[in-house]
Amino acid sequence: MTALNRVPSLMARAGTASALTLAAVGGSIAVPGLATDASAATIATKALKVAASRKGSPYRWGATGPNRFDCSGLTLYSFKKAGKKLPRTAAQQYNKTRHVSARNRKVGDLVFFHSGSSVYHVGIYAGHNKIWHAPKTGDVVKLQKIWSRSVWYGRVS
Repeated sequence: MTALNRVPSLMARAGTASALTLAAVGGSIAVPGLATDASAATIATKALKVAASRKGSPYRWGATGPNRFDCSGLTLYSFKKAGKKLPRTAAQQYNKTRHVSARNRKVGDLVFFHSGSSVYHVGIYAGHNKIWHAPKTGDVVKLQKIWSRSVWYGRVS
């Protein structure tokens, strides 16, 4: 019997196990409120799917869904449906994410467009240099190629 297979029997005999005991036999501990990379990826994937499902929804400044969106309203709505709360504006959302480099961006990360130090637009990275976003008045939620080099990336965790 391997050490990992002994964890249930050790826990049954002892009733509980300390972190040191679990570590010694190769177990793991889940910490409430701490997102693992896998769970963060799942949330981001769900949010991306939600955003894609809103394809064609009209842009409306200040709208947070479910039928009309502005850019940060779409990201807020999408992540809320995936189980994660974001602040309202693109700049606030940037400040609440874990900043990542373009090289380390992943599908589901937020893409923030900026001018100098001011964030003015946000979308959800869909891979292949494209984002789902709500562009502007008169337009609709759509998948579009990233058109600027003035972008920052943030990961919701």
